[in-house]
Amino acid sequence: MKKIQMVDLKGQYEGIKEQVNTSISEVLDSSAFINGPQVHAFQKELENYLDVKHVIPCANGTDALQICMMGLGLKPGDEVITADFTFAATVEVIALLNLTPVLVDVEPDTFNIDPDAIERAITSKTKAIVPVHLFGQCANMDAIMELAKKHNLYVIEDNAQAIGAAHTFQNGKKQKAGTIGHVASTSFFPSKNLGCYGDGGAIFTNDDDLAHTIRGMVNHGMYKRYHHDVVGVNSRLDSMQAAVLRAKLPKLDEYNKKRREAADKYSKAFEGQPNIVVPKILAEGLDGHVFHQYTLRILNEKRDSLVQHLNDNGVPCGVYYPIPLHLQKAYVDERYNEADFPVTNQLVKEVISLPMHTELDDEQIEFMTNLVIDFVNN
Repeated sequence: MKKIQMVDLKGQYEGIKEQVNTSISEVLDSSAFINGPQVHAFQKELENYLDVKHVIPCANGTDALQICMMGLGLKPGDEVITADFTFAATVEVIALLNLTPVLVDVEPDTFNIDPDAIERAITSKTKAIVPVHLFGQCANMDAIMELAKKHNLYVIEDNAQAIGAAHTFQNGKKQKAGTIGHVASTSFFPSKNLGCYGDGGAIFTNDDDLAHTIRGMVNHGMYKRYHHDVVGVNSRLDSMQAAVLRAKLPKLDEYNKKRREAADKYSKAFEGQPNIVVPKILAEGLDGHVFHQYTLRILNEKRDSLVQHLNDNGVPCGVYYPIPLHLQKAYVDERYNEADFPVTNQLVKEVISLPMHTELDDEQIEFMTNLVIDFVNN
């Protein structure tokens, strides 16, 4: 059996080596390293893939989320509601802009933000909701968009983990993650479903005026060289990364299909295990859940010892996330009541993510699932 890796980027590279090397050589030959032809071509290709009017590439996913909020004109003191159970970048940018983060609980089966908790948290100061499409599945965008319309709020989708996924609305309509709210951010960190070979990110919107504002913001507030019309930042996707992403984008649906197939094999192996809860998939089809992570819940208080057992047997794994954001030192706030976070406080004790990538094979999956089952049951 080949060595098990959390993410096998080298194995994936072998399948696209020729395209990647050719694209990078074109960048080197042109010497157009910033805002070159590869960046503009990738932007158009991603717009077509997502069926969204505007893609604005930038330097990384965290910048993308921050620039979304800057573009909407949110002001210090404005409240922004987001999930307590997610990576810190989501709340980090809220704090950096002197906005007020409002953390709420998540759903126990999807791990995504709970619309009922959002509604309870809305005040006269609330200006935006940031649903995180966690681990590769869309949050409940029917309910979230309805709340936003009812209370006149912006929706900023954090789509760092779910590119290629789609949300199926109650009326049967499907729409790609990141194209539903007013604006969205994504990350092209190497381990993402669509990842480059460094840092990278992008912003999506169907709003022409907002797109124009953001295009200036990512480039020092310039629309014309040395004319600074808005306060901006220096956040641009470099041409090398765009070249890699152009090689990968045509294979994204195939990559997500392989992830879904691996997830299906994991879940079938864990069927009937009373102390193991497999991920819930809300919508059928290969784009219903694109499995950036395959995350179990271990119910018999063996999660931490299981992590050690897997590592001892050469199996990497992850705990995403071990500490709720409302208990992180940087974001502790007396406004928060522990009684408001029962799900998150339980999930951080139970979740474990197994290796998930496009190169997993049946032998590896069988080895890992047997290790988990044997340990949890003994």
